[in-house]
Amino acid sequence: MSVVFQSSSGWVLDSLSLINRGYQQCIRWADSDKSHVKCCFKWRCFQILKSRYNLSGGAAVEGEHSDVLHKTDKPSKKRKRKHSELNQGEIDSKAFHEKIRSVILEGTKLLVDSARSLGYLTGETDTVEEPLPSQECSLAALCEMAKELPLVEDEEQKECIQLLATEDGCAAHVDLFSQVTENKEDWAAVVTMMGEEYVIPPNTAFLLSDFTRIQPLVQCGRKFDLIVIDPPWENKSVKRSRRYSFLPSTQLKRLPVPQLSSSGCLLVTWVTNRPSHLRFVRDELYPHWGVQVVAEWFWLKVTTSGQFVFPLDSQHKKPYEVLILGRCPTNTSTRSSERPEIEDKRLIVSVPSALHSQKPSLSEVLKPYVGAEAKCLELFARSLQPGWTSWGNEVLKFQHVSYFNVTPADTFKDETTDDCAQKPARPNTFLLLHNGQYLRQCNQSLKPMMH
Repeated sequence: MSVVFQSSSGWVLDSLSLINRGYQQCIRWADSDKSHVKCCFKWRCFQILKSRYNLSGGAAVEGEHSDVLHKTDKPSKKRKRKHSELNQGEIDSKAFHEKIRSVILEGTKLLVDSARSLGYLTGETDTVEEPLPSQECSLAALCEMAKELPLVEDEEQKECIQLLATEDGCAAHVDLFSQVTENKEDWAAVVTMMGEEYVIPPNTAFLLSDFTRIQPLVQCGRKFDLIVIDPPWENKSVKRSRRYSFLPSTQLKRLPVPQLSSSGCLLVTWVTNRPSHLRFVRDELYPHWGVQVVAEWFWLKVTTSGQFVFPLDSQHKKPYEVLILGRCPTNTSTRSSERPEIEDKRLIVSVPSALHSQKPSLSEVLKPYVGAEAKCLELFARSLQPGWTSWGNEVLKFQHVSYFNVTPADTFKDETTDDCAQKPARPNTFLLLHNGQYLRQCNQSLKPMMH
C-alpha cells in the first residue's frame, strides 16, 4: 500500500510501493522479440537501517543515505570549523528550525507510532543481500552535446509529441532532445534508447533536455493542474562534490510556469533548508509568477525502524526537507470554492532512497487537492511517473533497467501482436535521430556527427 497511514498531521508513505505500482504489467522489446515481464525497483535502495543518532559527529554526504544502509559504529570524520561564531545564514537556519521543531517532533511521533501499529517501520528487513545500483548517468552530458545542434523553429516542427513505440509495438527511433516522447499504452515498456534499456511507465510523457531547450514542452500546448519543481539548488556541498550541475536561484524565474499552468494550478517546490532559498521562493519566485503561497509542508526522512535518519537538532544535516505549496491565478470561470483547502504544516514521512536526490512521489498525497484526473508535470525530474509529464536533463536517470529487478510474467490483455522488425544497433554504438541529424556514442566517447 503506497499510503500506509494518513491523519490530520500528514502521511506515512511507502516510497517503494509508489514506484512499483506502474510496473506490474510490462512489455520488454529485445531486437524483434517481445516478452511479458514484471519490473520492481530494487528494494535495497530503501533499506536505510541505521540512524545517525548512533554515530559520533560529522555531517553526512549531501542528499545521500548510503552510509546508513549498513549497521556500523565507525565514527565519521568531523569537519573542523575555523571559528565558533555562527554566520547570518546559520542564525537564520537555527531560528527556522526552532520555529518548526515541535510540529515536526510531535507530528512525526504520531505518524510513526500509527504506522508501527500497522506493522510498518518496525525495522524488519529482507535478509537477501542485493548490491546498490551504480549506473553512471551520462544524460546531462548528452544534453550538453545536443546544444551544439541548431534549434528547430516552430514552423519546422511537424509534431511536438512523438510516440515511444510505433503502432506495431516496435520501439521507435525517437528524438529525445527536441520532441516530447509519450507512452500512450496502459502498460509499461522496457525499450532500448541510446544503446541502453529503460523502463517507461504507462501513460507517461517526457522531454530530455536542459534549461535552454525546454521550449518543446511549451509548444505542445498542454496546461497542467499540478506542477512539482525539484530545482538543482546551488550550495557548497554540490560545488565541492560536483555531483550534478546547479542552477542559480534567479534563473528559476525563467521557467515557463505561466505558459504551462492551468487556471488555479497547484505549484509545489522542493526547497533545501537554506533560509535564503526559502525566502527566495516565498518572496521572489512565486510572486514573479503571480503564485500565492498557501502552505508549507515537510518531508521527514526516517529509517526502516522509524528513527530520524539524522538527529533532529543536528547542526550539519537535518532529517527533513521543505515543500512550498502555492496556487496559480484563477480565471473567473473557475471557482476557488471547488478546490479543497490545503492545510499548513503537514508532514510526509517515509524511508528515503540511498540514491542521490531521489524524492518520494507526491501523486497520492496531492490527489485530493487537484483531482484524480489532473494533468501533472514535474520539472527537473530524474524519473518518470505513470500518468505524468516529466522534464529534465536527467529525466530517465532512475528509469535505467539497472535500478530494477526484471522477472518473467504471465501475459495480460490488450497485448500487441505484431513482431518488431527493427534491427538492433551494433554493440557499443547508438544512433539517435535529432532534427535530421545524428548523435553517436562509441566506446563511451561522446561526439556529434552530422548526417
